[in-house]
Amino acid sequence: MNQTNSPNVIVRRIVIDDATKLSQFYFKNQTHFKPWEPSRSDDYHTIAAWQKRLVEYDKEHQLKTSAHFAAFNATDHNIIACCSLTNVIQGPFKACYLGFGVDEDHEGQGVMTSLCRYVVDIAFNNLCLNRVMANYMPENTRSKKLLTSLGFEEEGYAKRYLKINGQWRDHVLTAMHNPKEVD
Repeated sequence: MNQTNSPNVIVRRIVIDDATKLSQFYFKNQTHFKPWEPSRSDDYHTIAAWQKRLVEYDKEHQLKTSAHFAAFNATDHNIIACCSLTNVIQGPFKACYLGFGVDEDHEGQGVMTSLCRYVVDIAFNNLCLNRVMANYMPENTRSKKLLTSLGFEEEGYAKRYLKINGQWRDHVLTAMHNPKEVD
């Protein structure tokens, strides 16, 4: 399925067979992502580690507690962006978290915006969630711009919210609400 503005990009759910491509994507972008991610062990992004993680992702997908997607280059089929819905909670809360990352060489091309729109649509229309939350560090202006363009609204500020790159970092808390009434 192609859900982006570009015919050169294919969007689909990440599956177990994507372990090598995910390992390559994160290895290539490790310096680019380092300021925005938790510290990782040296073997975190190996193919074997991704194979194990993807088995868990598949179980979570079946339980509807998470959903992980990627944008692939239609020519070489390499991953150029990832977007996930995690910690999906149903019941009276009906919410989840949105996480995302784009290949450094594809920033500013609209790929991340299109992928996130597609994934938020799944959160609201397939998972029937009431809200999607996404948090970013104040200095991450690209994430702020992306989330604002998607319709996320600032809801607060959390001091020492997540340990990122070895340090407890403050985060801006944002959320987007389903425009439709949710049961």
